Amino acid sequence: MKAKAGGWGAVIIGDEIVRGKRRDGHFARLVELLAARGLHLDWVHYLGDDRGRLTDTFRRTLAGGDVVFSFGGIGVTPDDHTRQAAAAAAGVALALHPEAEREIRARMAETNQEITAARLELGSFPAGSRIIPNPFNRIPGFSLGDHHFLPGFPQMSWPMAEWVLETYYRDRFHAIAESERAIRVWDGMEGRLLDLMRSVEAAHPGIVVFSLPSFGSETMRRHVELGARGAPAQVAAAMAVIEAEVARLGYDFERL
Repeated sequence: MKAKAGGWGAVIIGDEIVRGKRRDGHFARLVELLAARGLHLDWVHYLGDDRGRLTDTFRRTLAGGDVVFSFGGIGVTPDDHTRQAAAAAAGVALALHPEAEREIRARMAETNQEITAARLELGSFPAGSRIIPNPFNRIPGFSLGDHHFLPGFPQMSWPMAEWVLETYYRDRFHAIAESERAIRVWDGMEGRLLDLMRSVEAAHPGIVVFSLPSFGSETMRRHVELGARGAPAQVAAAMAVIEAEVARLGYDFERL
């Protein structure tokens, strides 16, 4: 499968997360997995176990060009709706995937468990899907185009997400050289730095100038983290302008 040129997104599913019963770890882990390969996440949606809302979301994201990782809801309990929502969004039927069936039957044989209709239902995926191997217990996830549907359990989903990246998207690893530099402007105020930020972006197309204000703490003065992100040479040139102008405005700063 050839990788598309879109961005990267995540859908993180579960009432237990949006209601605060469990803390999400998928977002931070996916950011780490992407960053290790020179990639970055562009967006993330948190959704409860609502089939209609899930279907609407997947219908929209399937129509786009992004690579999407979906975590959670691919089981067979009444609150699991992801497989059905993905099929409805794609306009296809659910069907038992033959490779998934083989994996499930092998797992049941390994653990001396009965093969039931409910267990085989774990391998019912939208028509046209590909399986994602599960190294934890062999119950697979599935890929539909550039959407990759994983279990909610981190022990399973994180190595599966890494497998997806290594299997389908190696041609995008470190494809775009990008750097980020910043300074900490002591007692800085974003309002006084706004014209500078706008002028630097205008003079360096493709550069993103960012500011992160802080009211400070008992151990650190009020400050603004001011920086630039983009192609390394452009970042260096932009930061030279930023540092010179910050000094001209009378602020002290330190490089981060």
